[in-house]
Amino acid sequence: MPYEVKAVVAKSAKQAVSVETILVPDPGPGEVLVDVQACGVCHTDLHYREGAINNEFPFLLGHEAAGIISAVGYGVTTVNVGDFVVLNWRAVCGNCRSCLRGRPQFCFSTHNASQKMTFNGVPLTAALGIGAFAEKTLVAAGQATKVNPLVEPEVAGLIGCGVMAGLGAVLNTASVSRGDSVAVWGCGGVGDAAIEGARLAGAHTIIAIDIDDRKLDWSRNFGATHTVNALGKTNDEVVEQVRALSNGDGVNVAIEAVGLSDTYKQAFYSRDLAGTVVLVGVPGPEAELSLPLIDIFGRGGQLKSSWYGDCLPSRDFPMLIELYMQGRLNLGAFVSETISIDEVEVAFGKMERGEVLRSVVVM
Repeated sequence: MPYEVKAVVAKSAKQAVSVETILVPDPGPGEVLVDVQACGVCHTDLHYREGAINNEFPFLLGHEAAGIISAVGYGVTTVNVGDFVVLNWRAVCGNCRSCLRGRPQFCFSTHNASQKMTFNGVPLTAALGIGAFAEKTLVAAGQATKVNPLVEPEVAGLIGCGVMAGLGAVLNTASVSRGDSVAVWGCGGVGDAAIEGARLAGAHTIIAIDIDDRKLDWSRNFGATHTVNALGKTNDEVVEQVRALSNGDGVNVAIEAVGLSDTYKQAFYSRDLAGTVVLVGVPGPEAELSLPLIDIFGRGGQLKSSWYGDCLPSRDFPMLIELYMQGRLNLGAFVSETISIDEVEVAFGKMERGEVLRSVVVM
């Protein structure tokens, strides 16, 4: 029998979201039902609301979530009723060409629940296949990763998206190690997670770049050793300042967490020779990049993009939660406020104005 639950629905592009009653079916084969306890408000949810990802309205928003398994479908063996889980949008298939090469973190055929949740009889498109601004949600079993149940839900859920993207870009994609120098462009949730990851990895110089002094102040809480306010500066001026803070040579690793061509160019030229630049900021579909090919050749190194922090949830989520429980990972600092499900639209405004790192809906 379907469950009637409250949930945040985006009915049409660029319109305010609303809290509605939706229907969530019992889990079928390979699916699980999750009682959502907390869900972070992420920029991706705003992109869905704006129609910037696709036009498959209505959307059930929310994806950065943690909760309790309340029912499992036939054939599910990875989690049980009562397990505390963090939701993920990389349920690896095990059979695609990447999985078969032993690289499941790049799975090309991730999957979601087969059944649809509905609103007024219309199938909902769940954000990133999750849809967790809801009292209950239905996901594929592989999207639910069991973690230590002693962690607070409002903290645990952040591992499911933004924090993993930033930490993973540093630890997995760039493989930052002890003694490296790192610069991070953009000090929102993903950028600050990258800074936290650089600190955790043992980087000796961590430079935060943003155009907002408030965000630069936040970055110091996560491990930034130096900050650069790029407001009003040319690309060359920003590059010169970053290179000056890294012995004049440039950094070993540059993390671009904004998704703009100008900030990417700054990151590219702020690297030391043979350094690495990682794009984790999501660019708009119209964004283009022009670089002299001789500079790409002559500077060497690696130019990478990071997909979801190149994470493997079954490996990375429990590990990061344990680091938090040991006091080695500063996850709590990402939670700017906890809110009710009725306050998501207000939280979008705060996020756009840069007033919060994360607003977290607590059910």
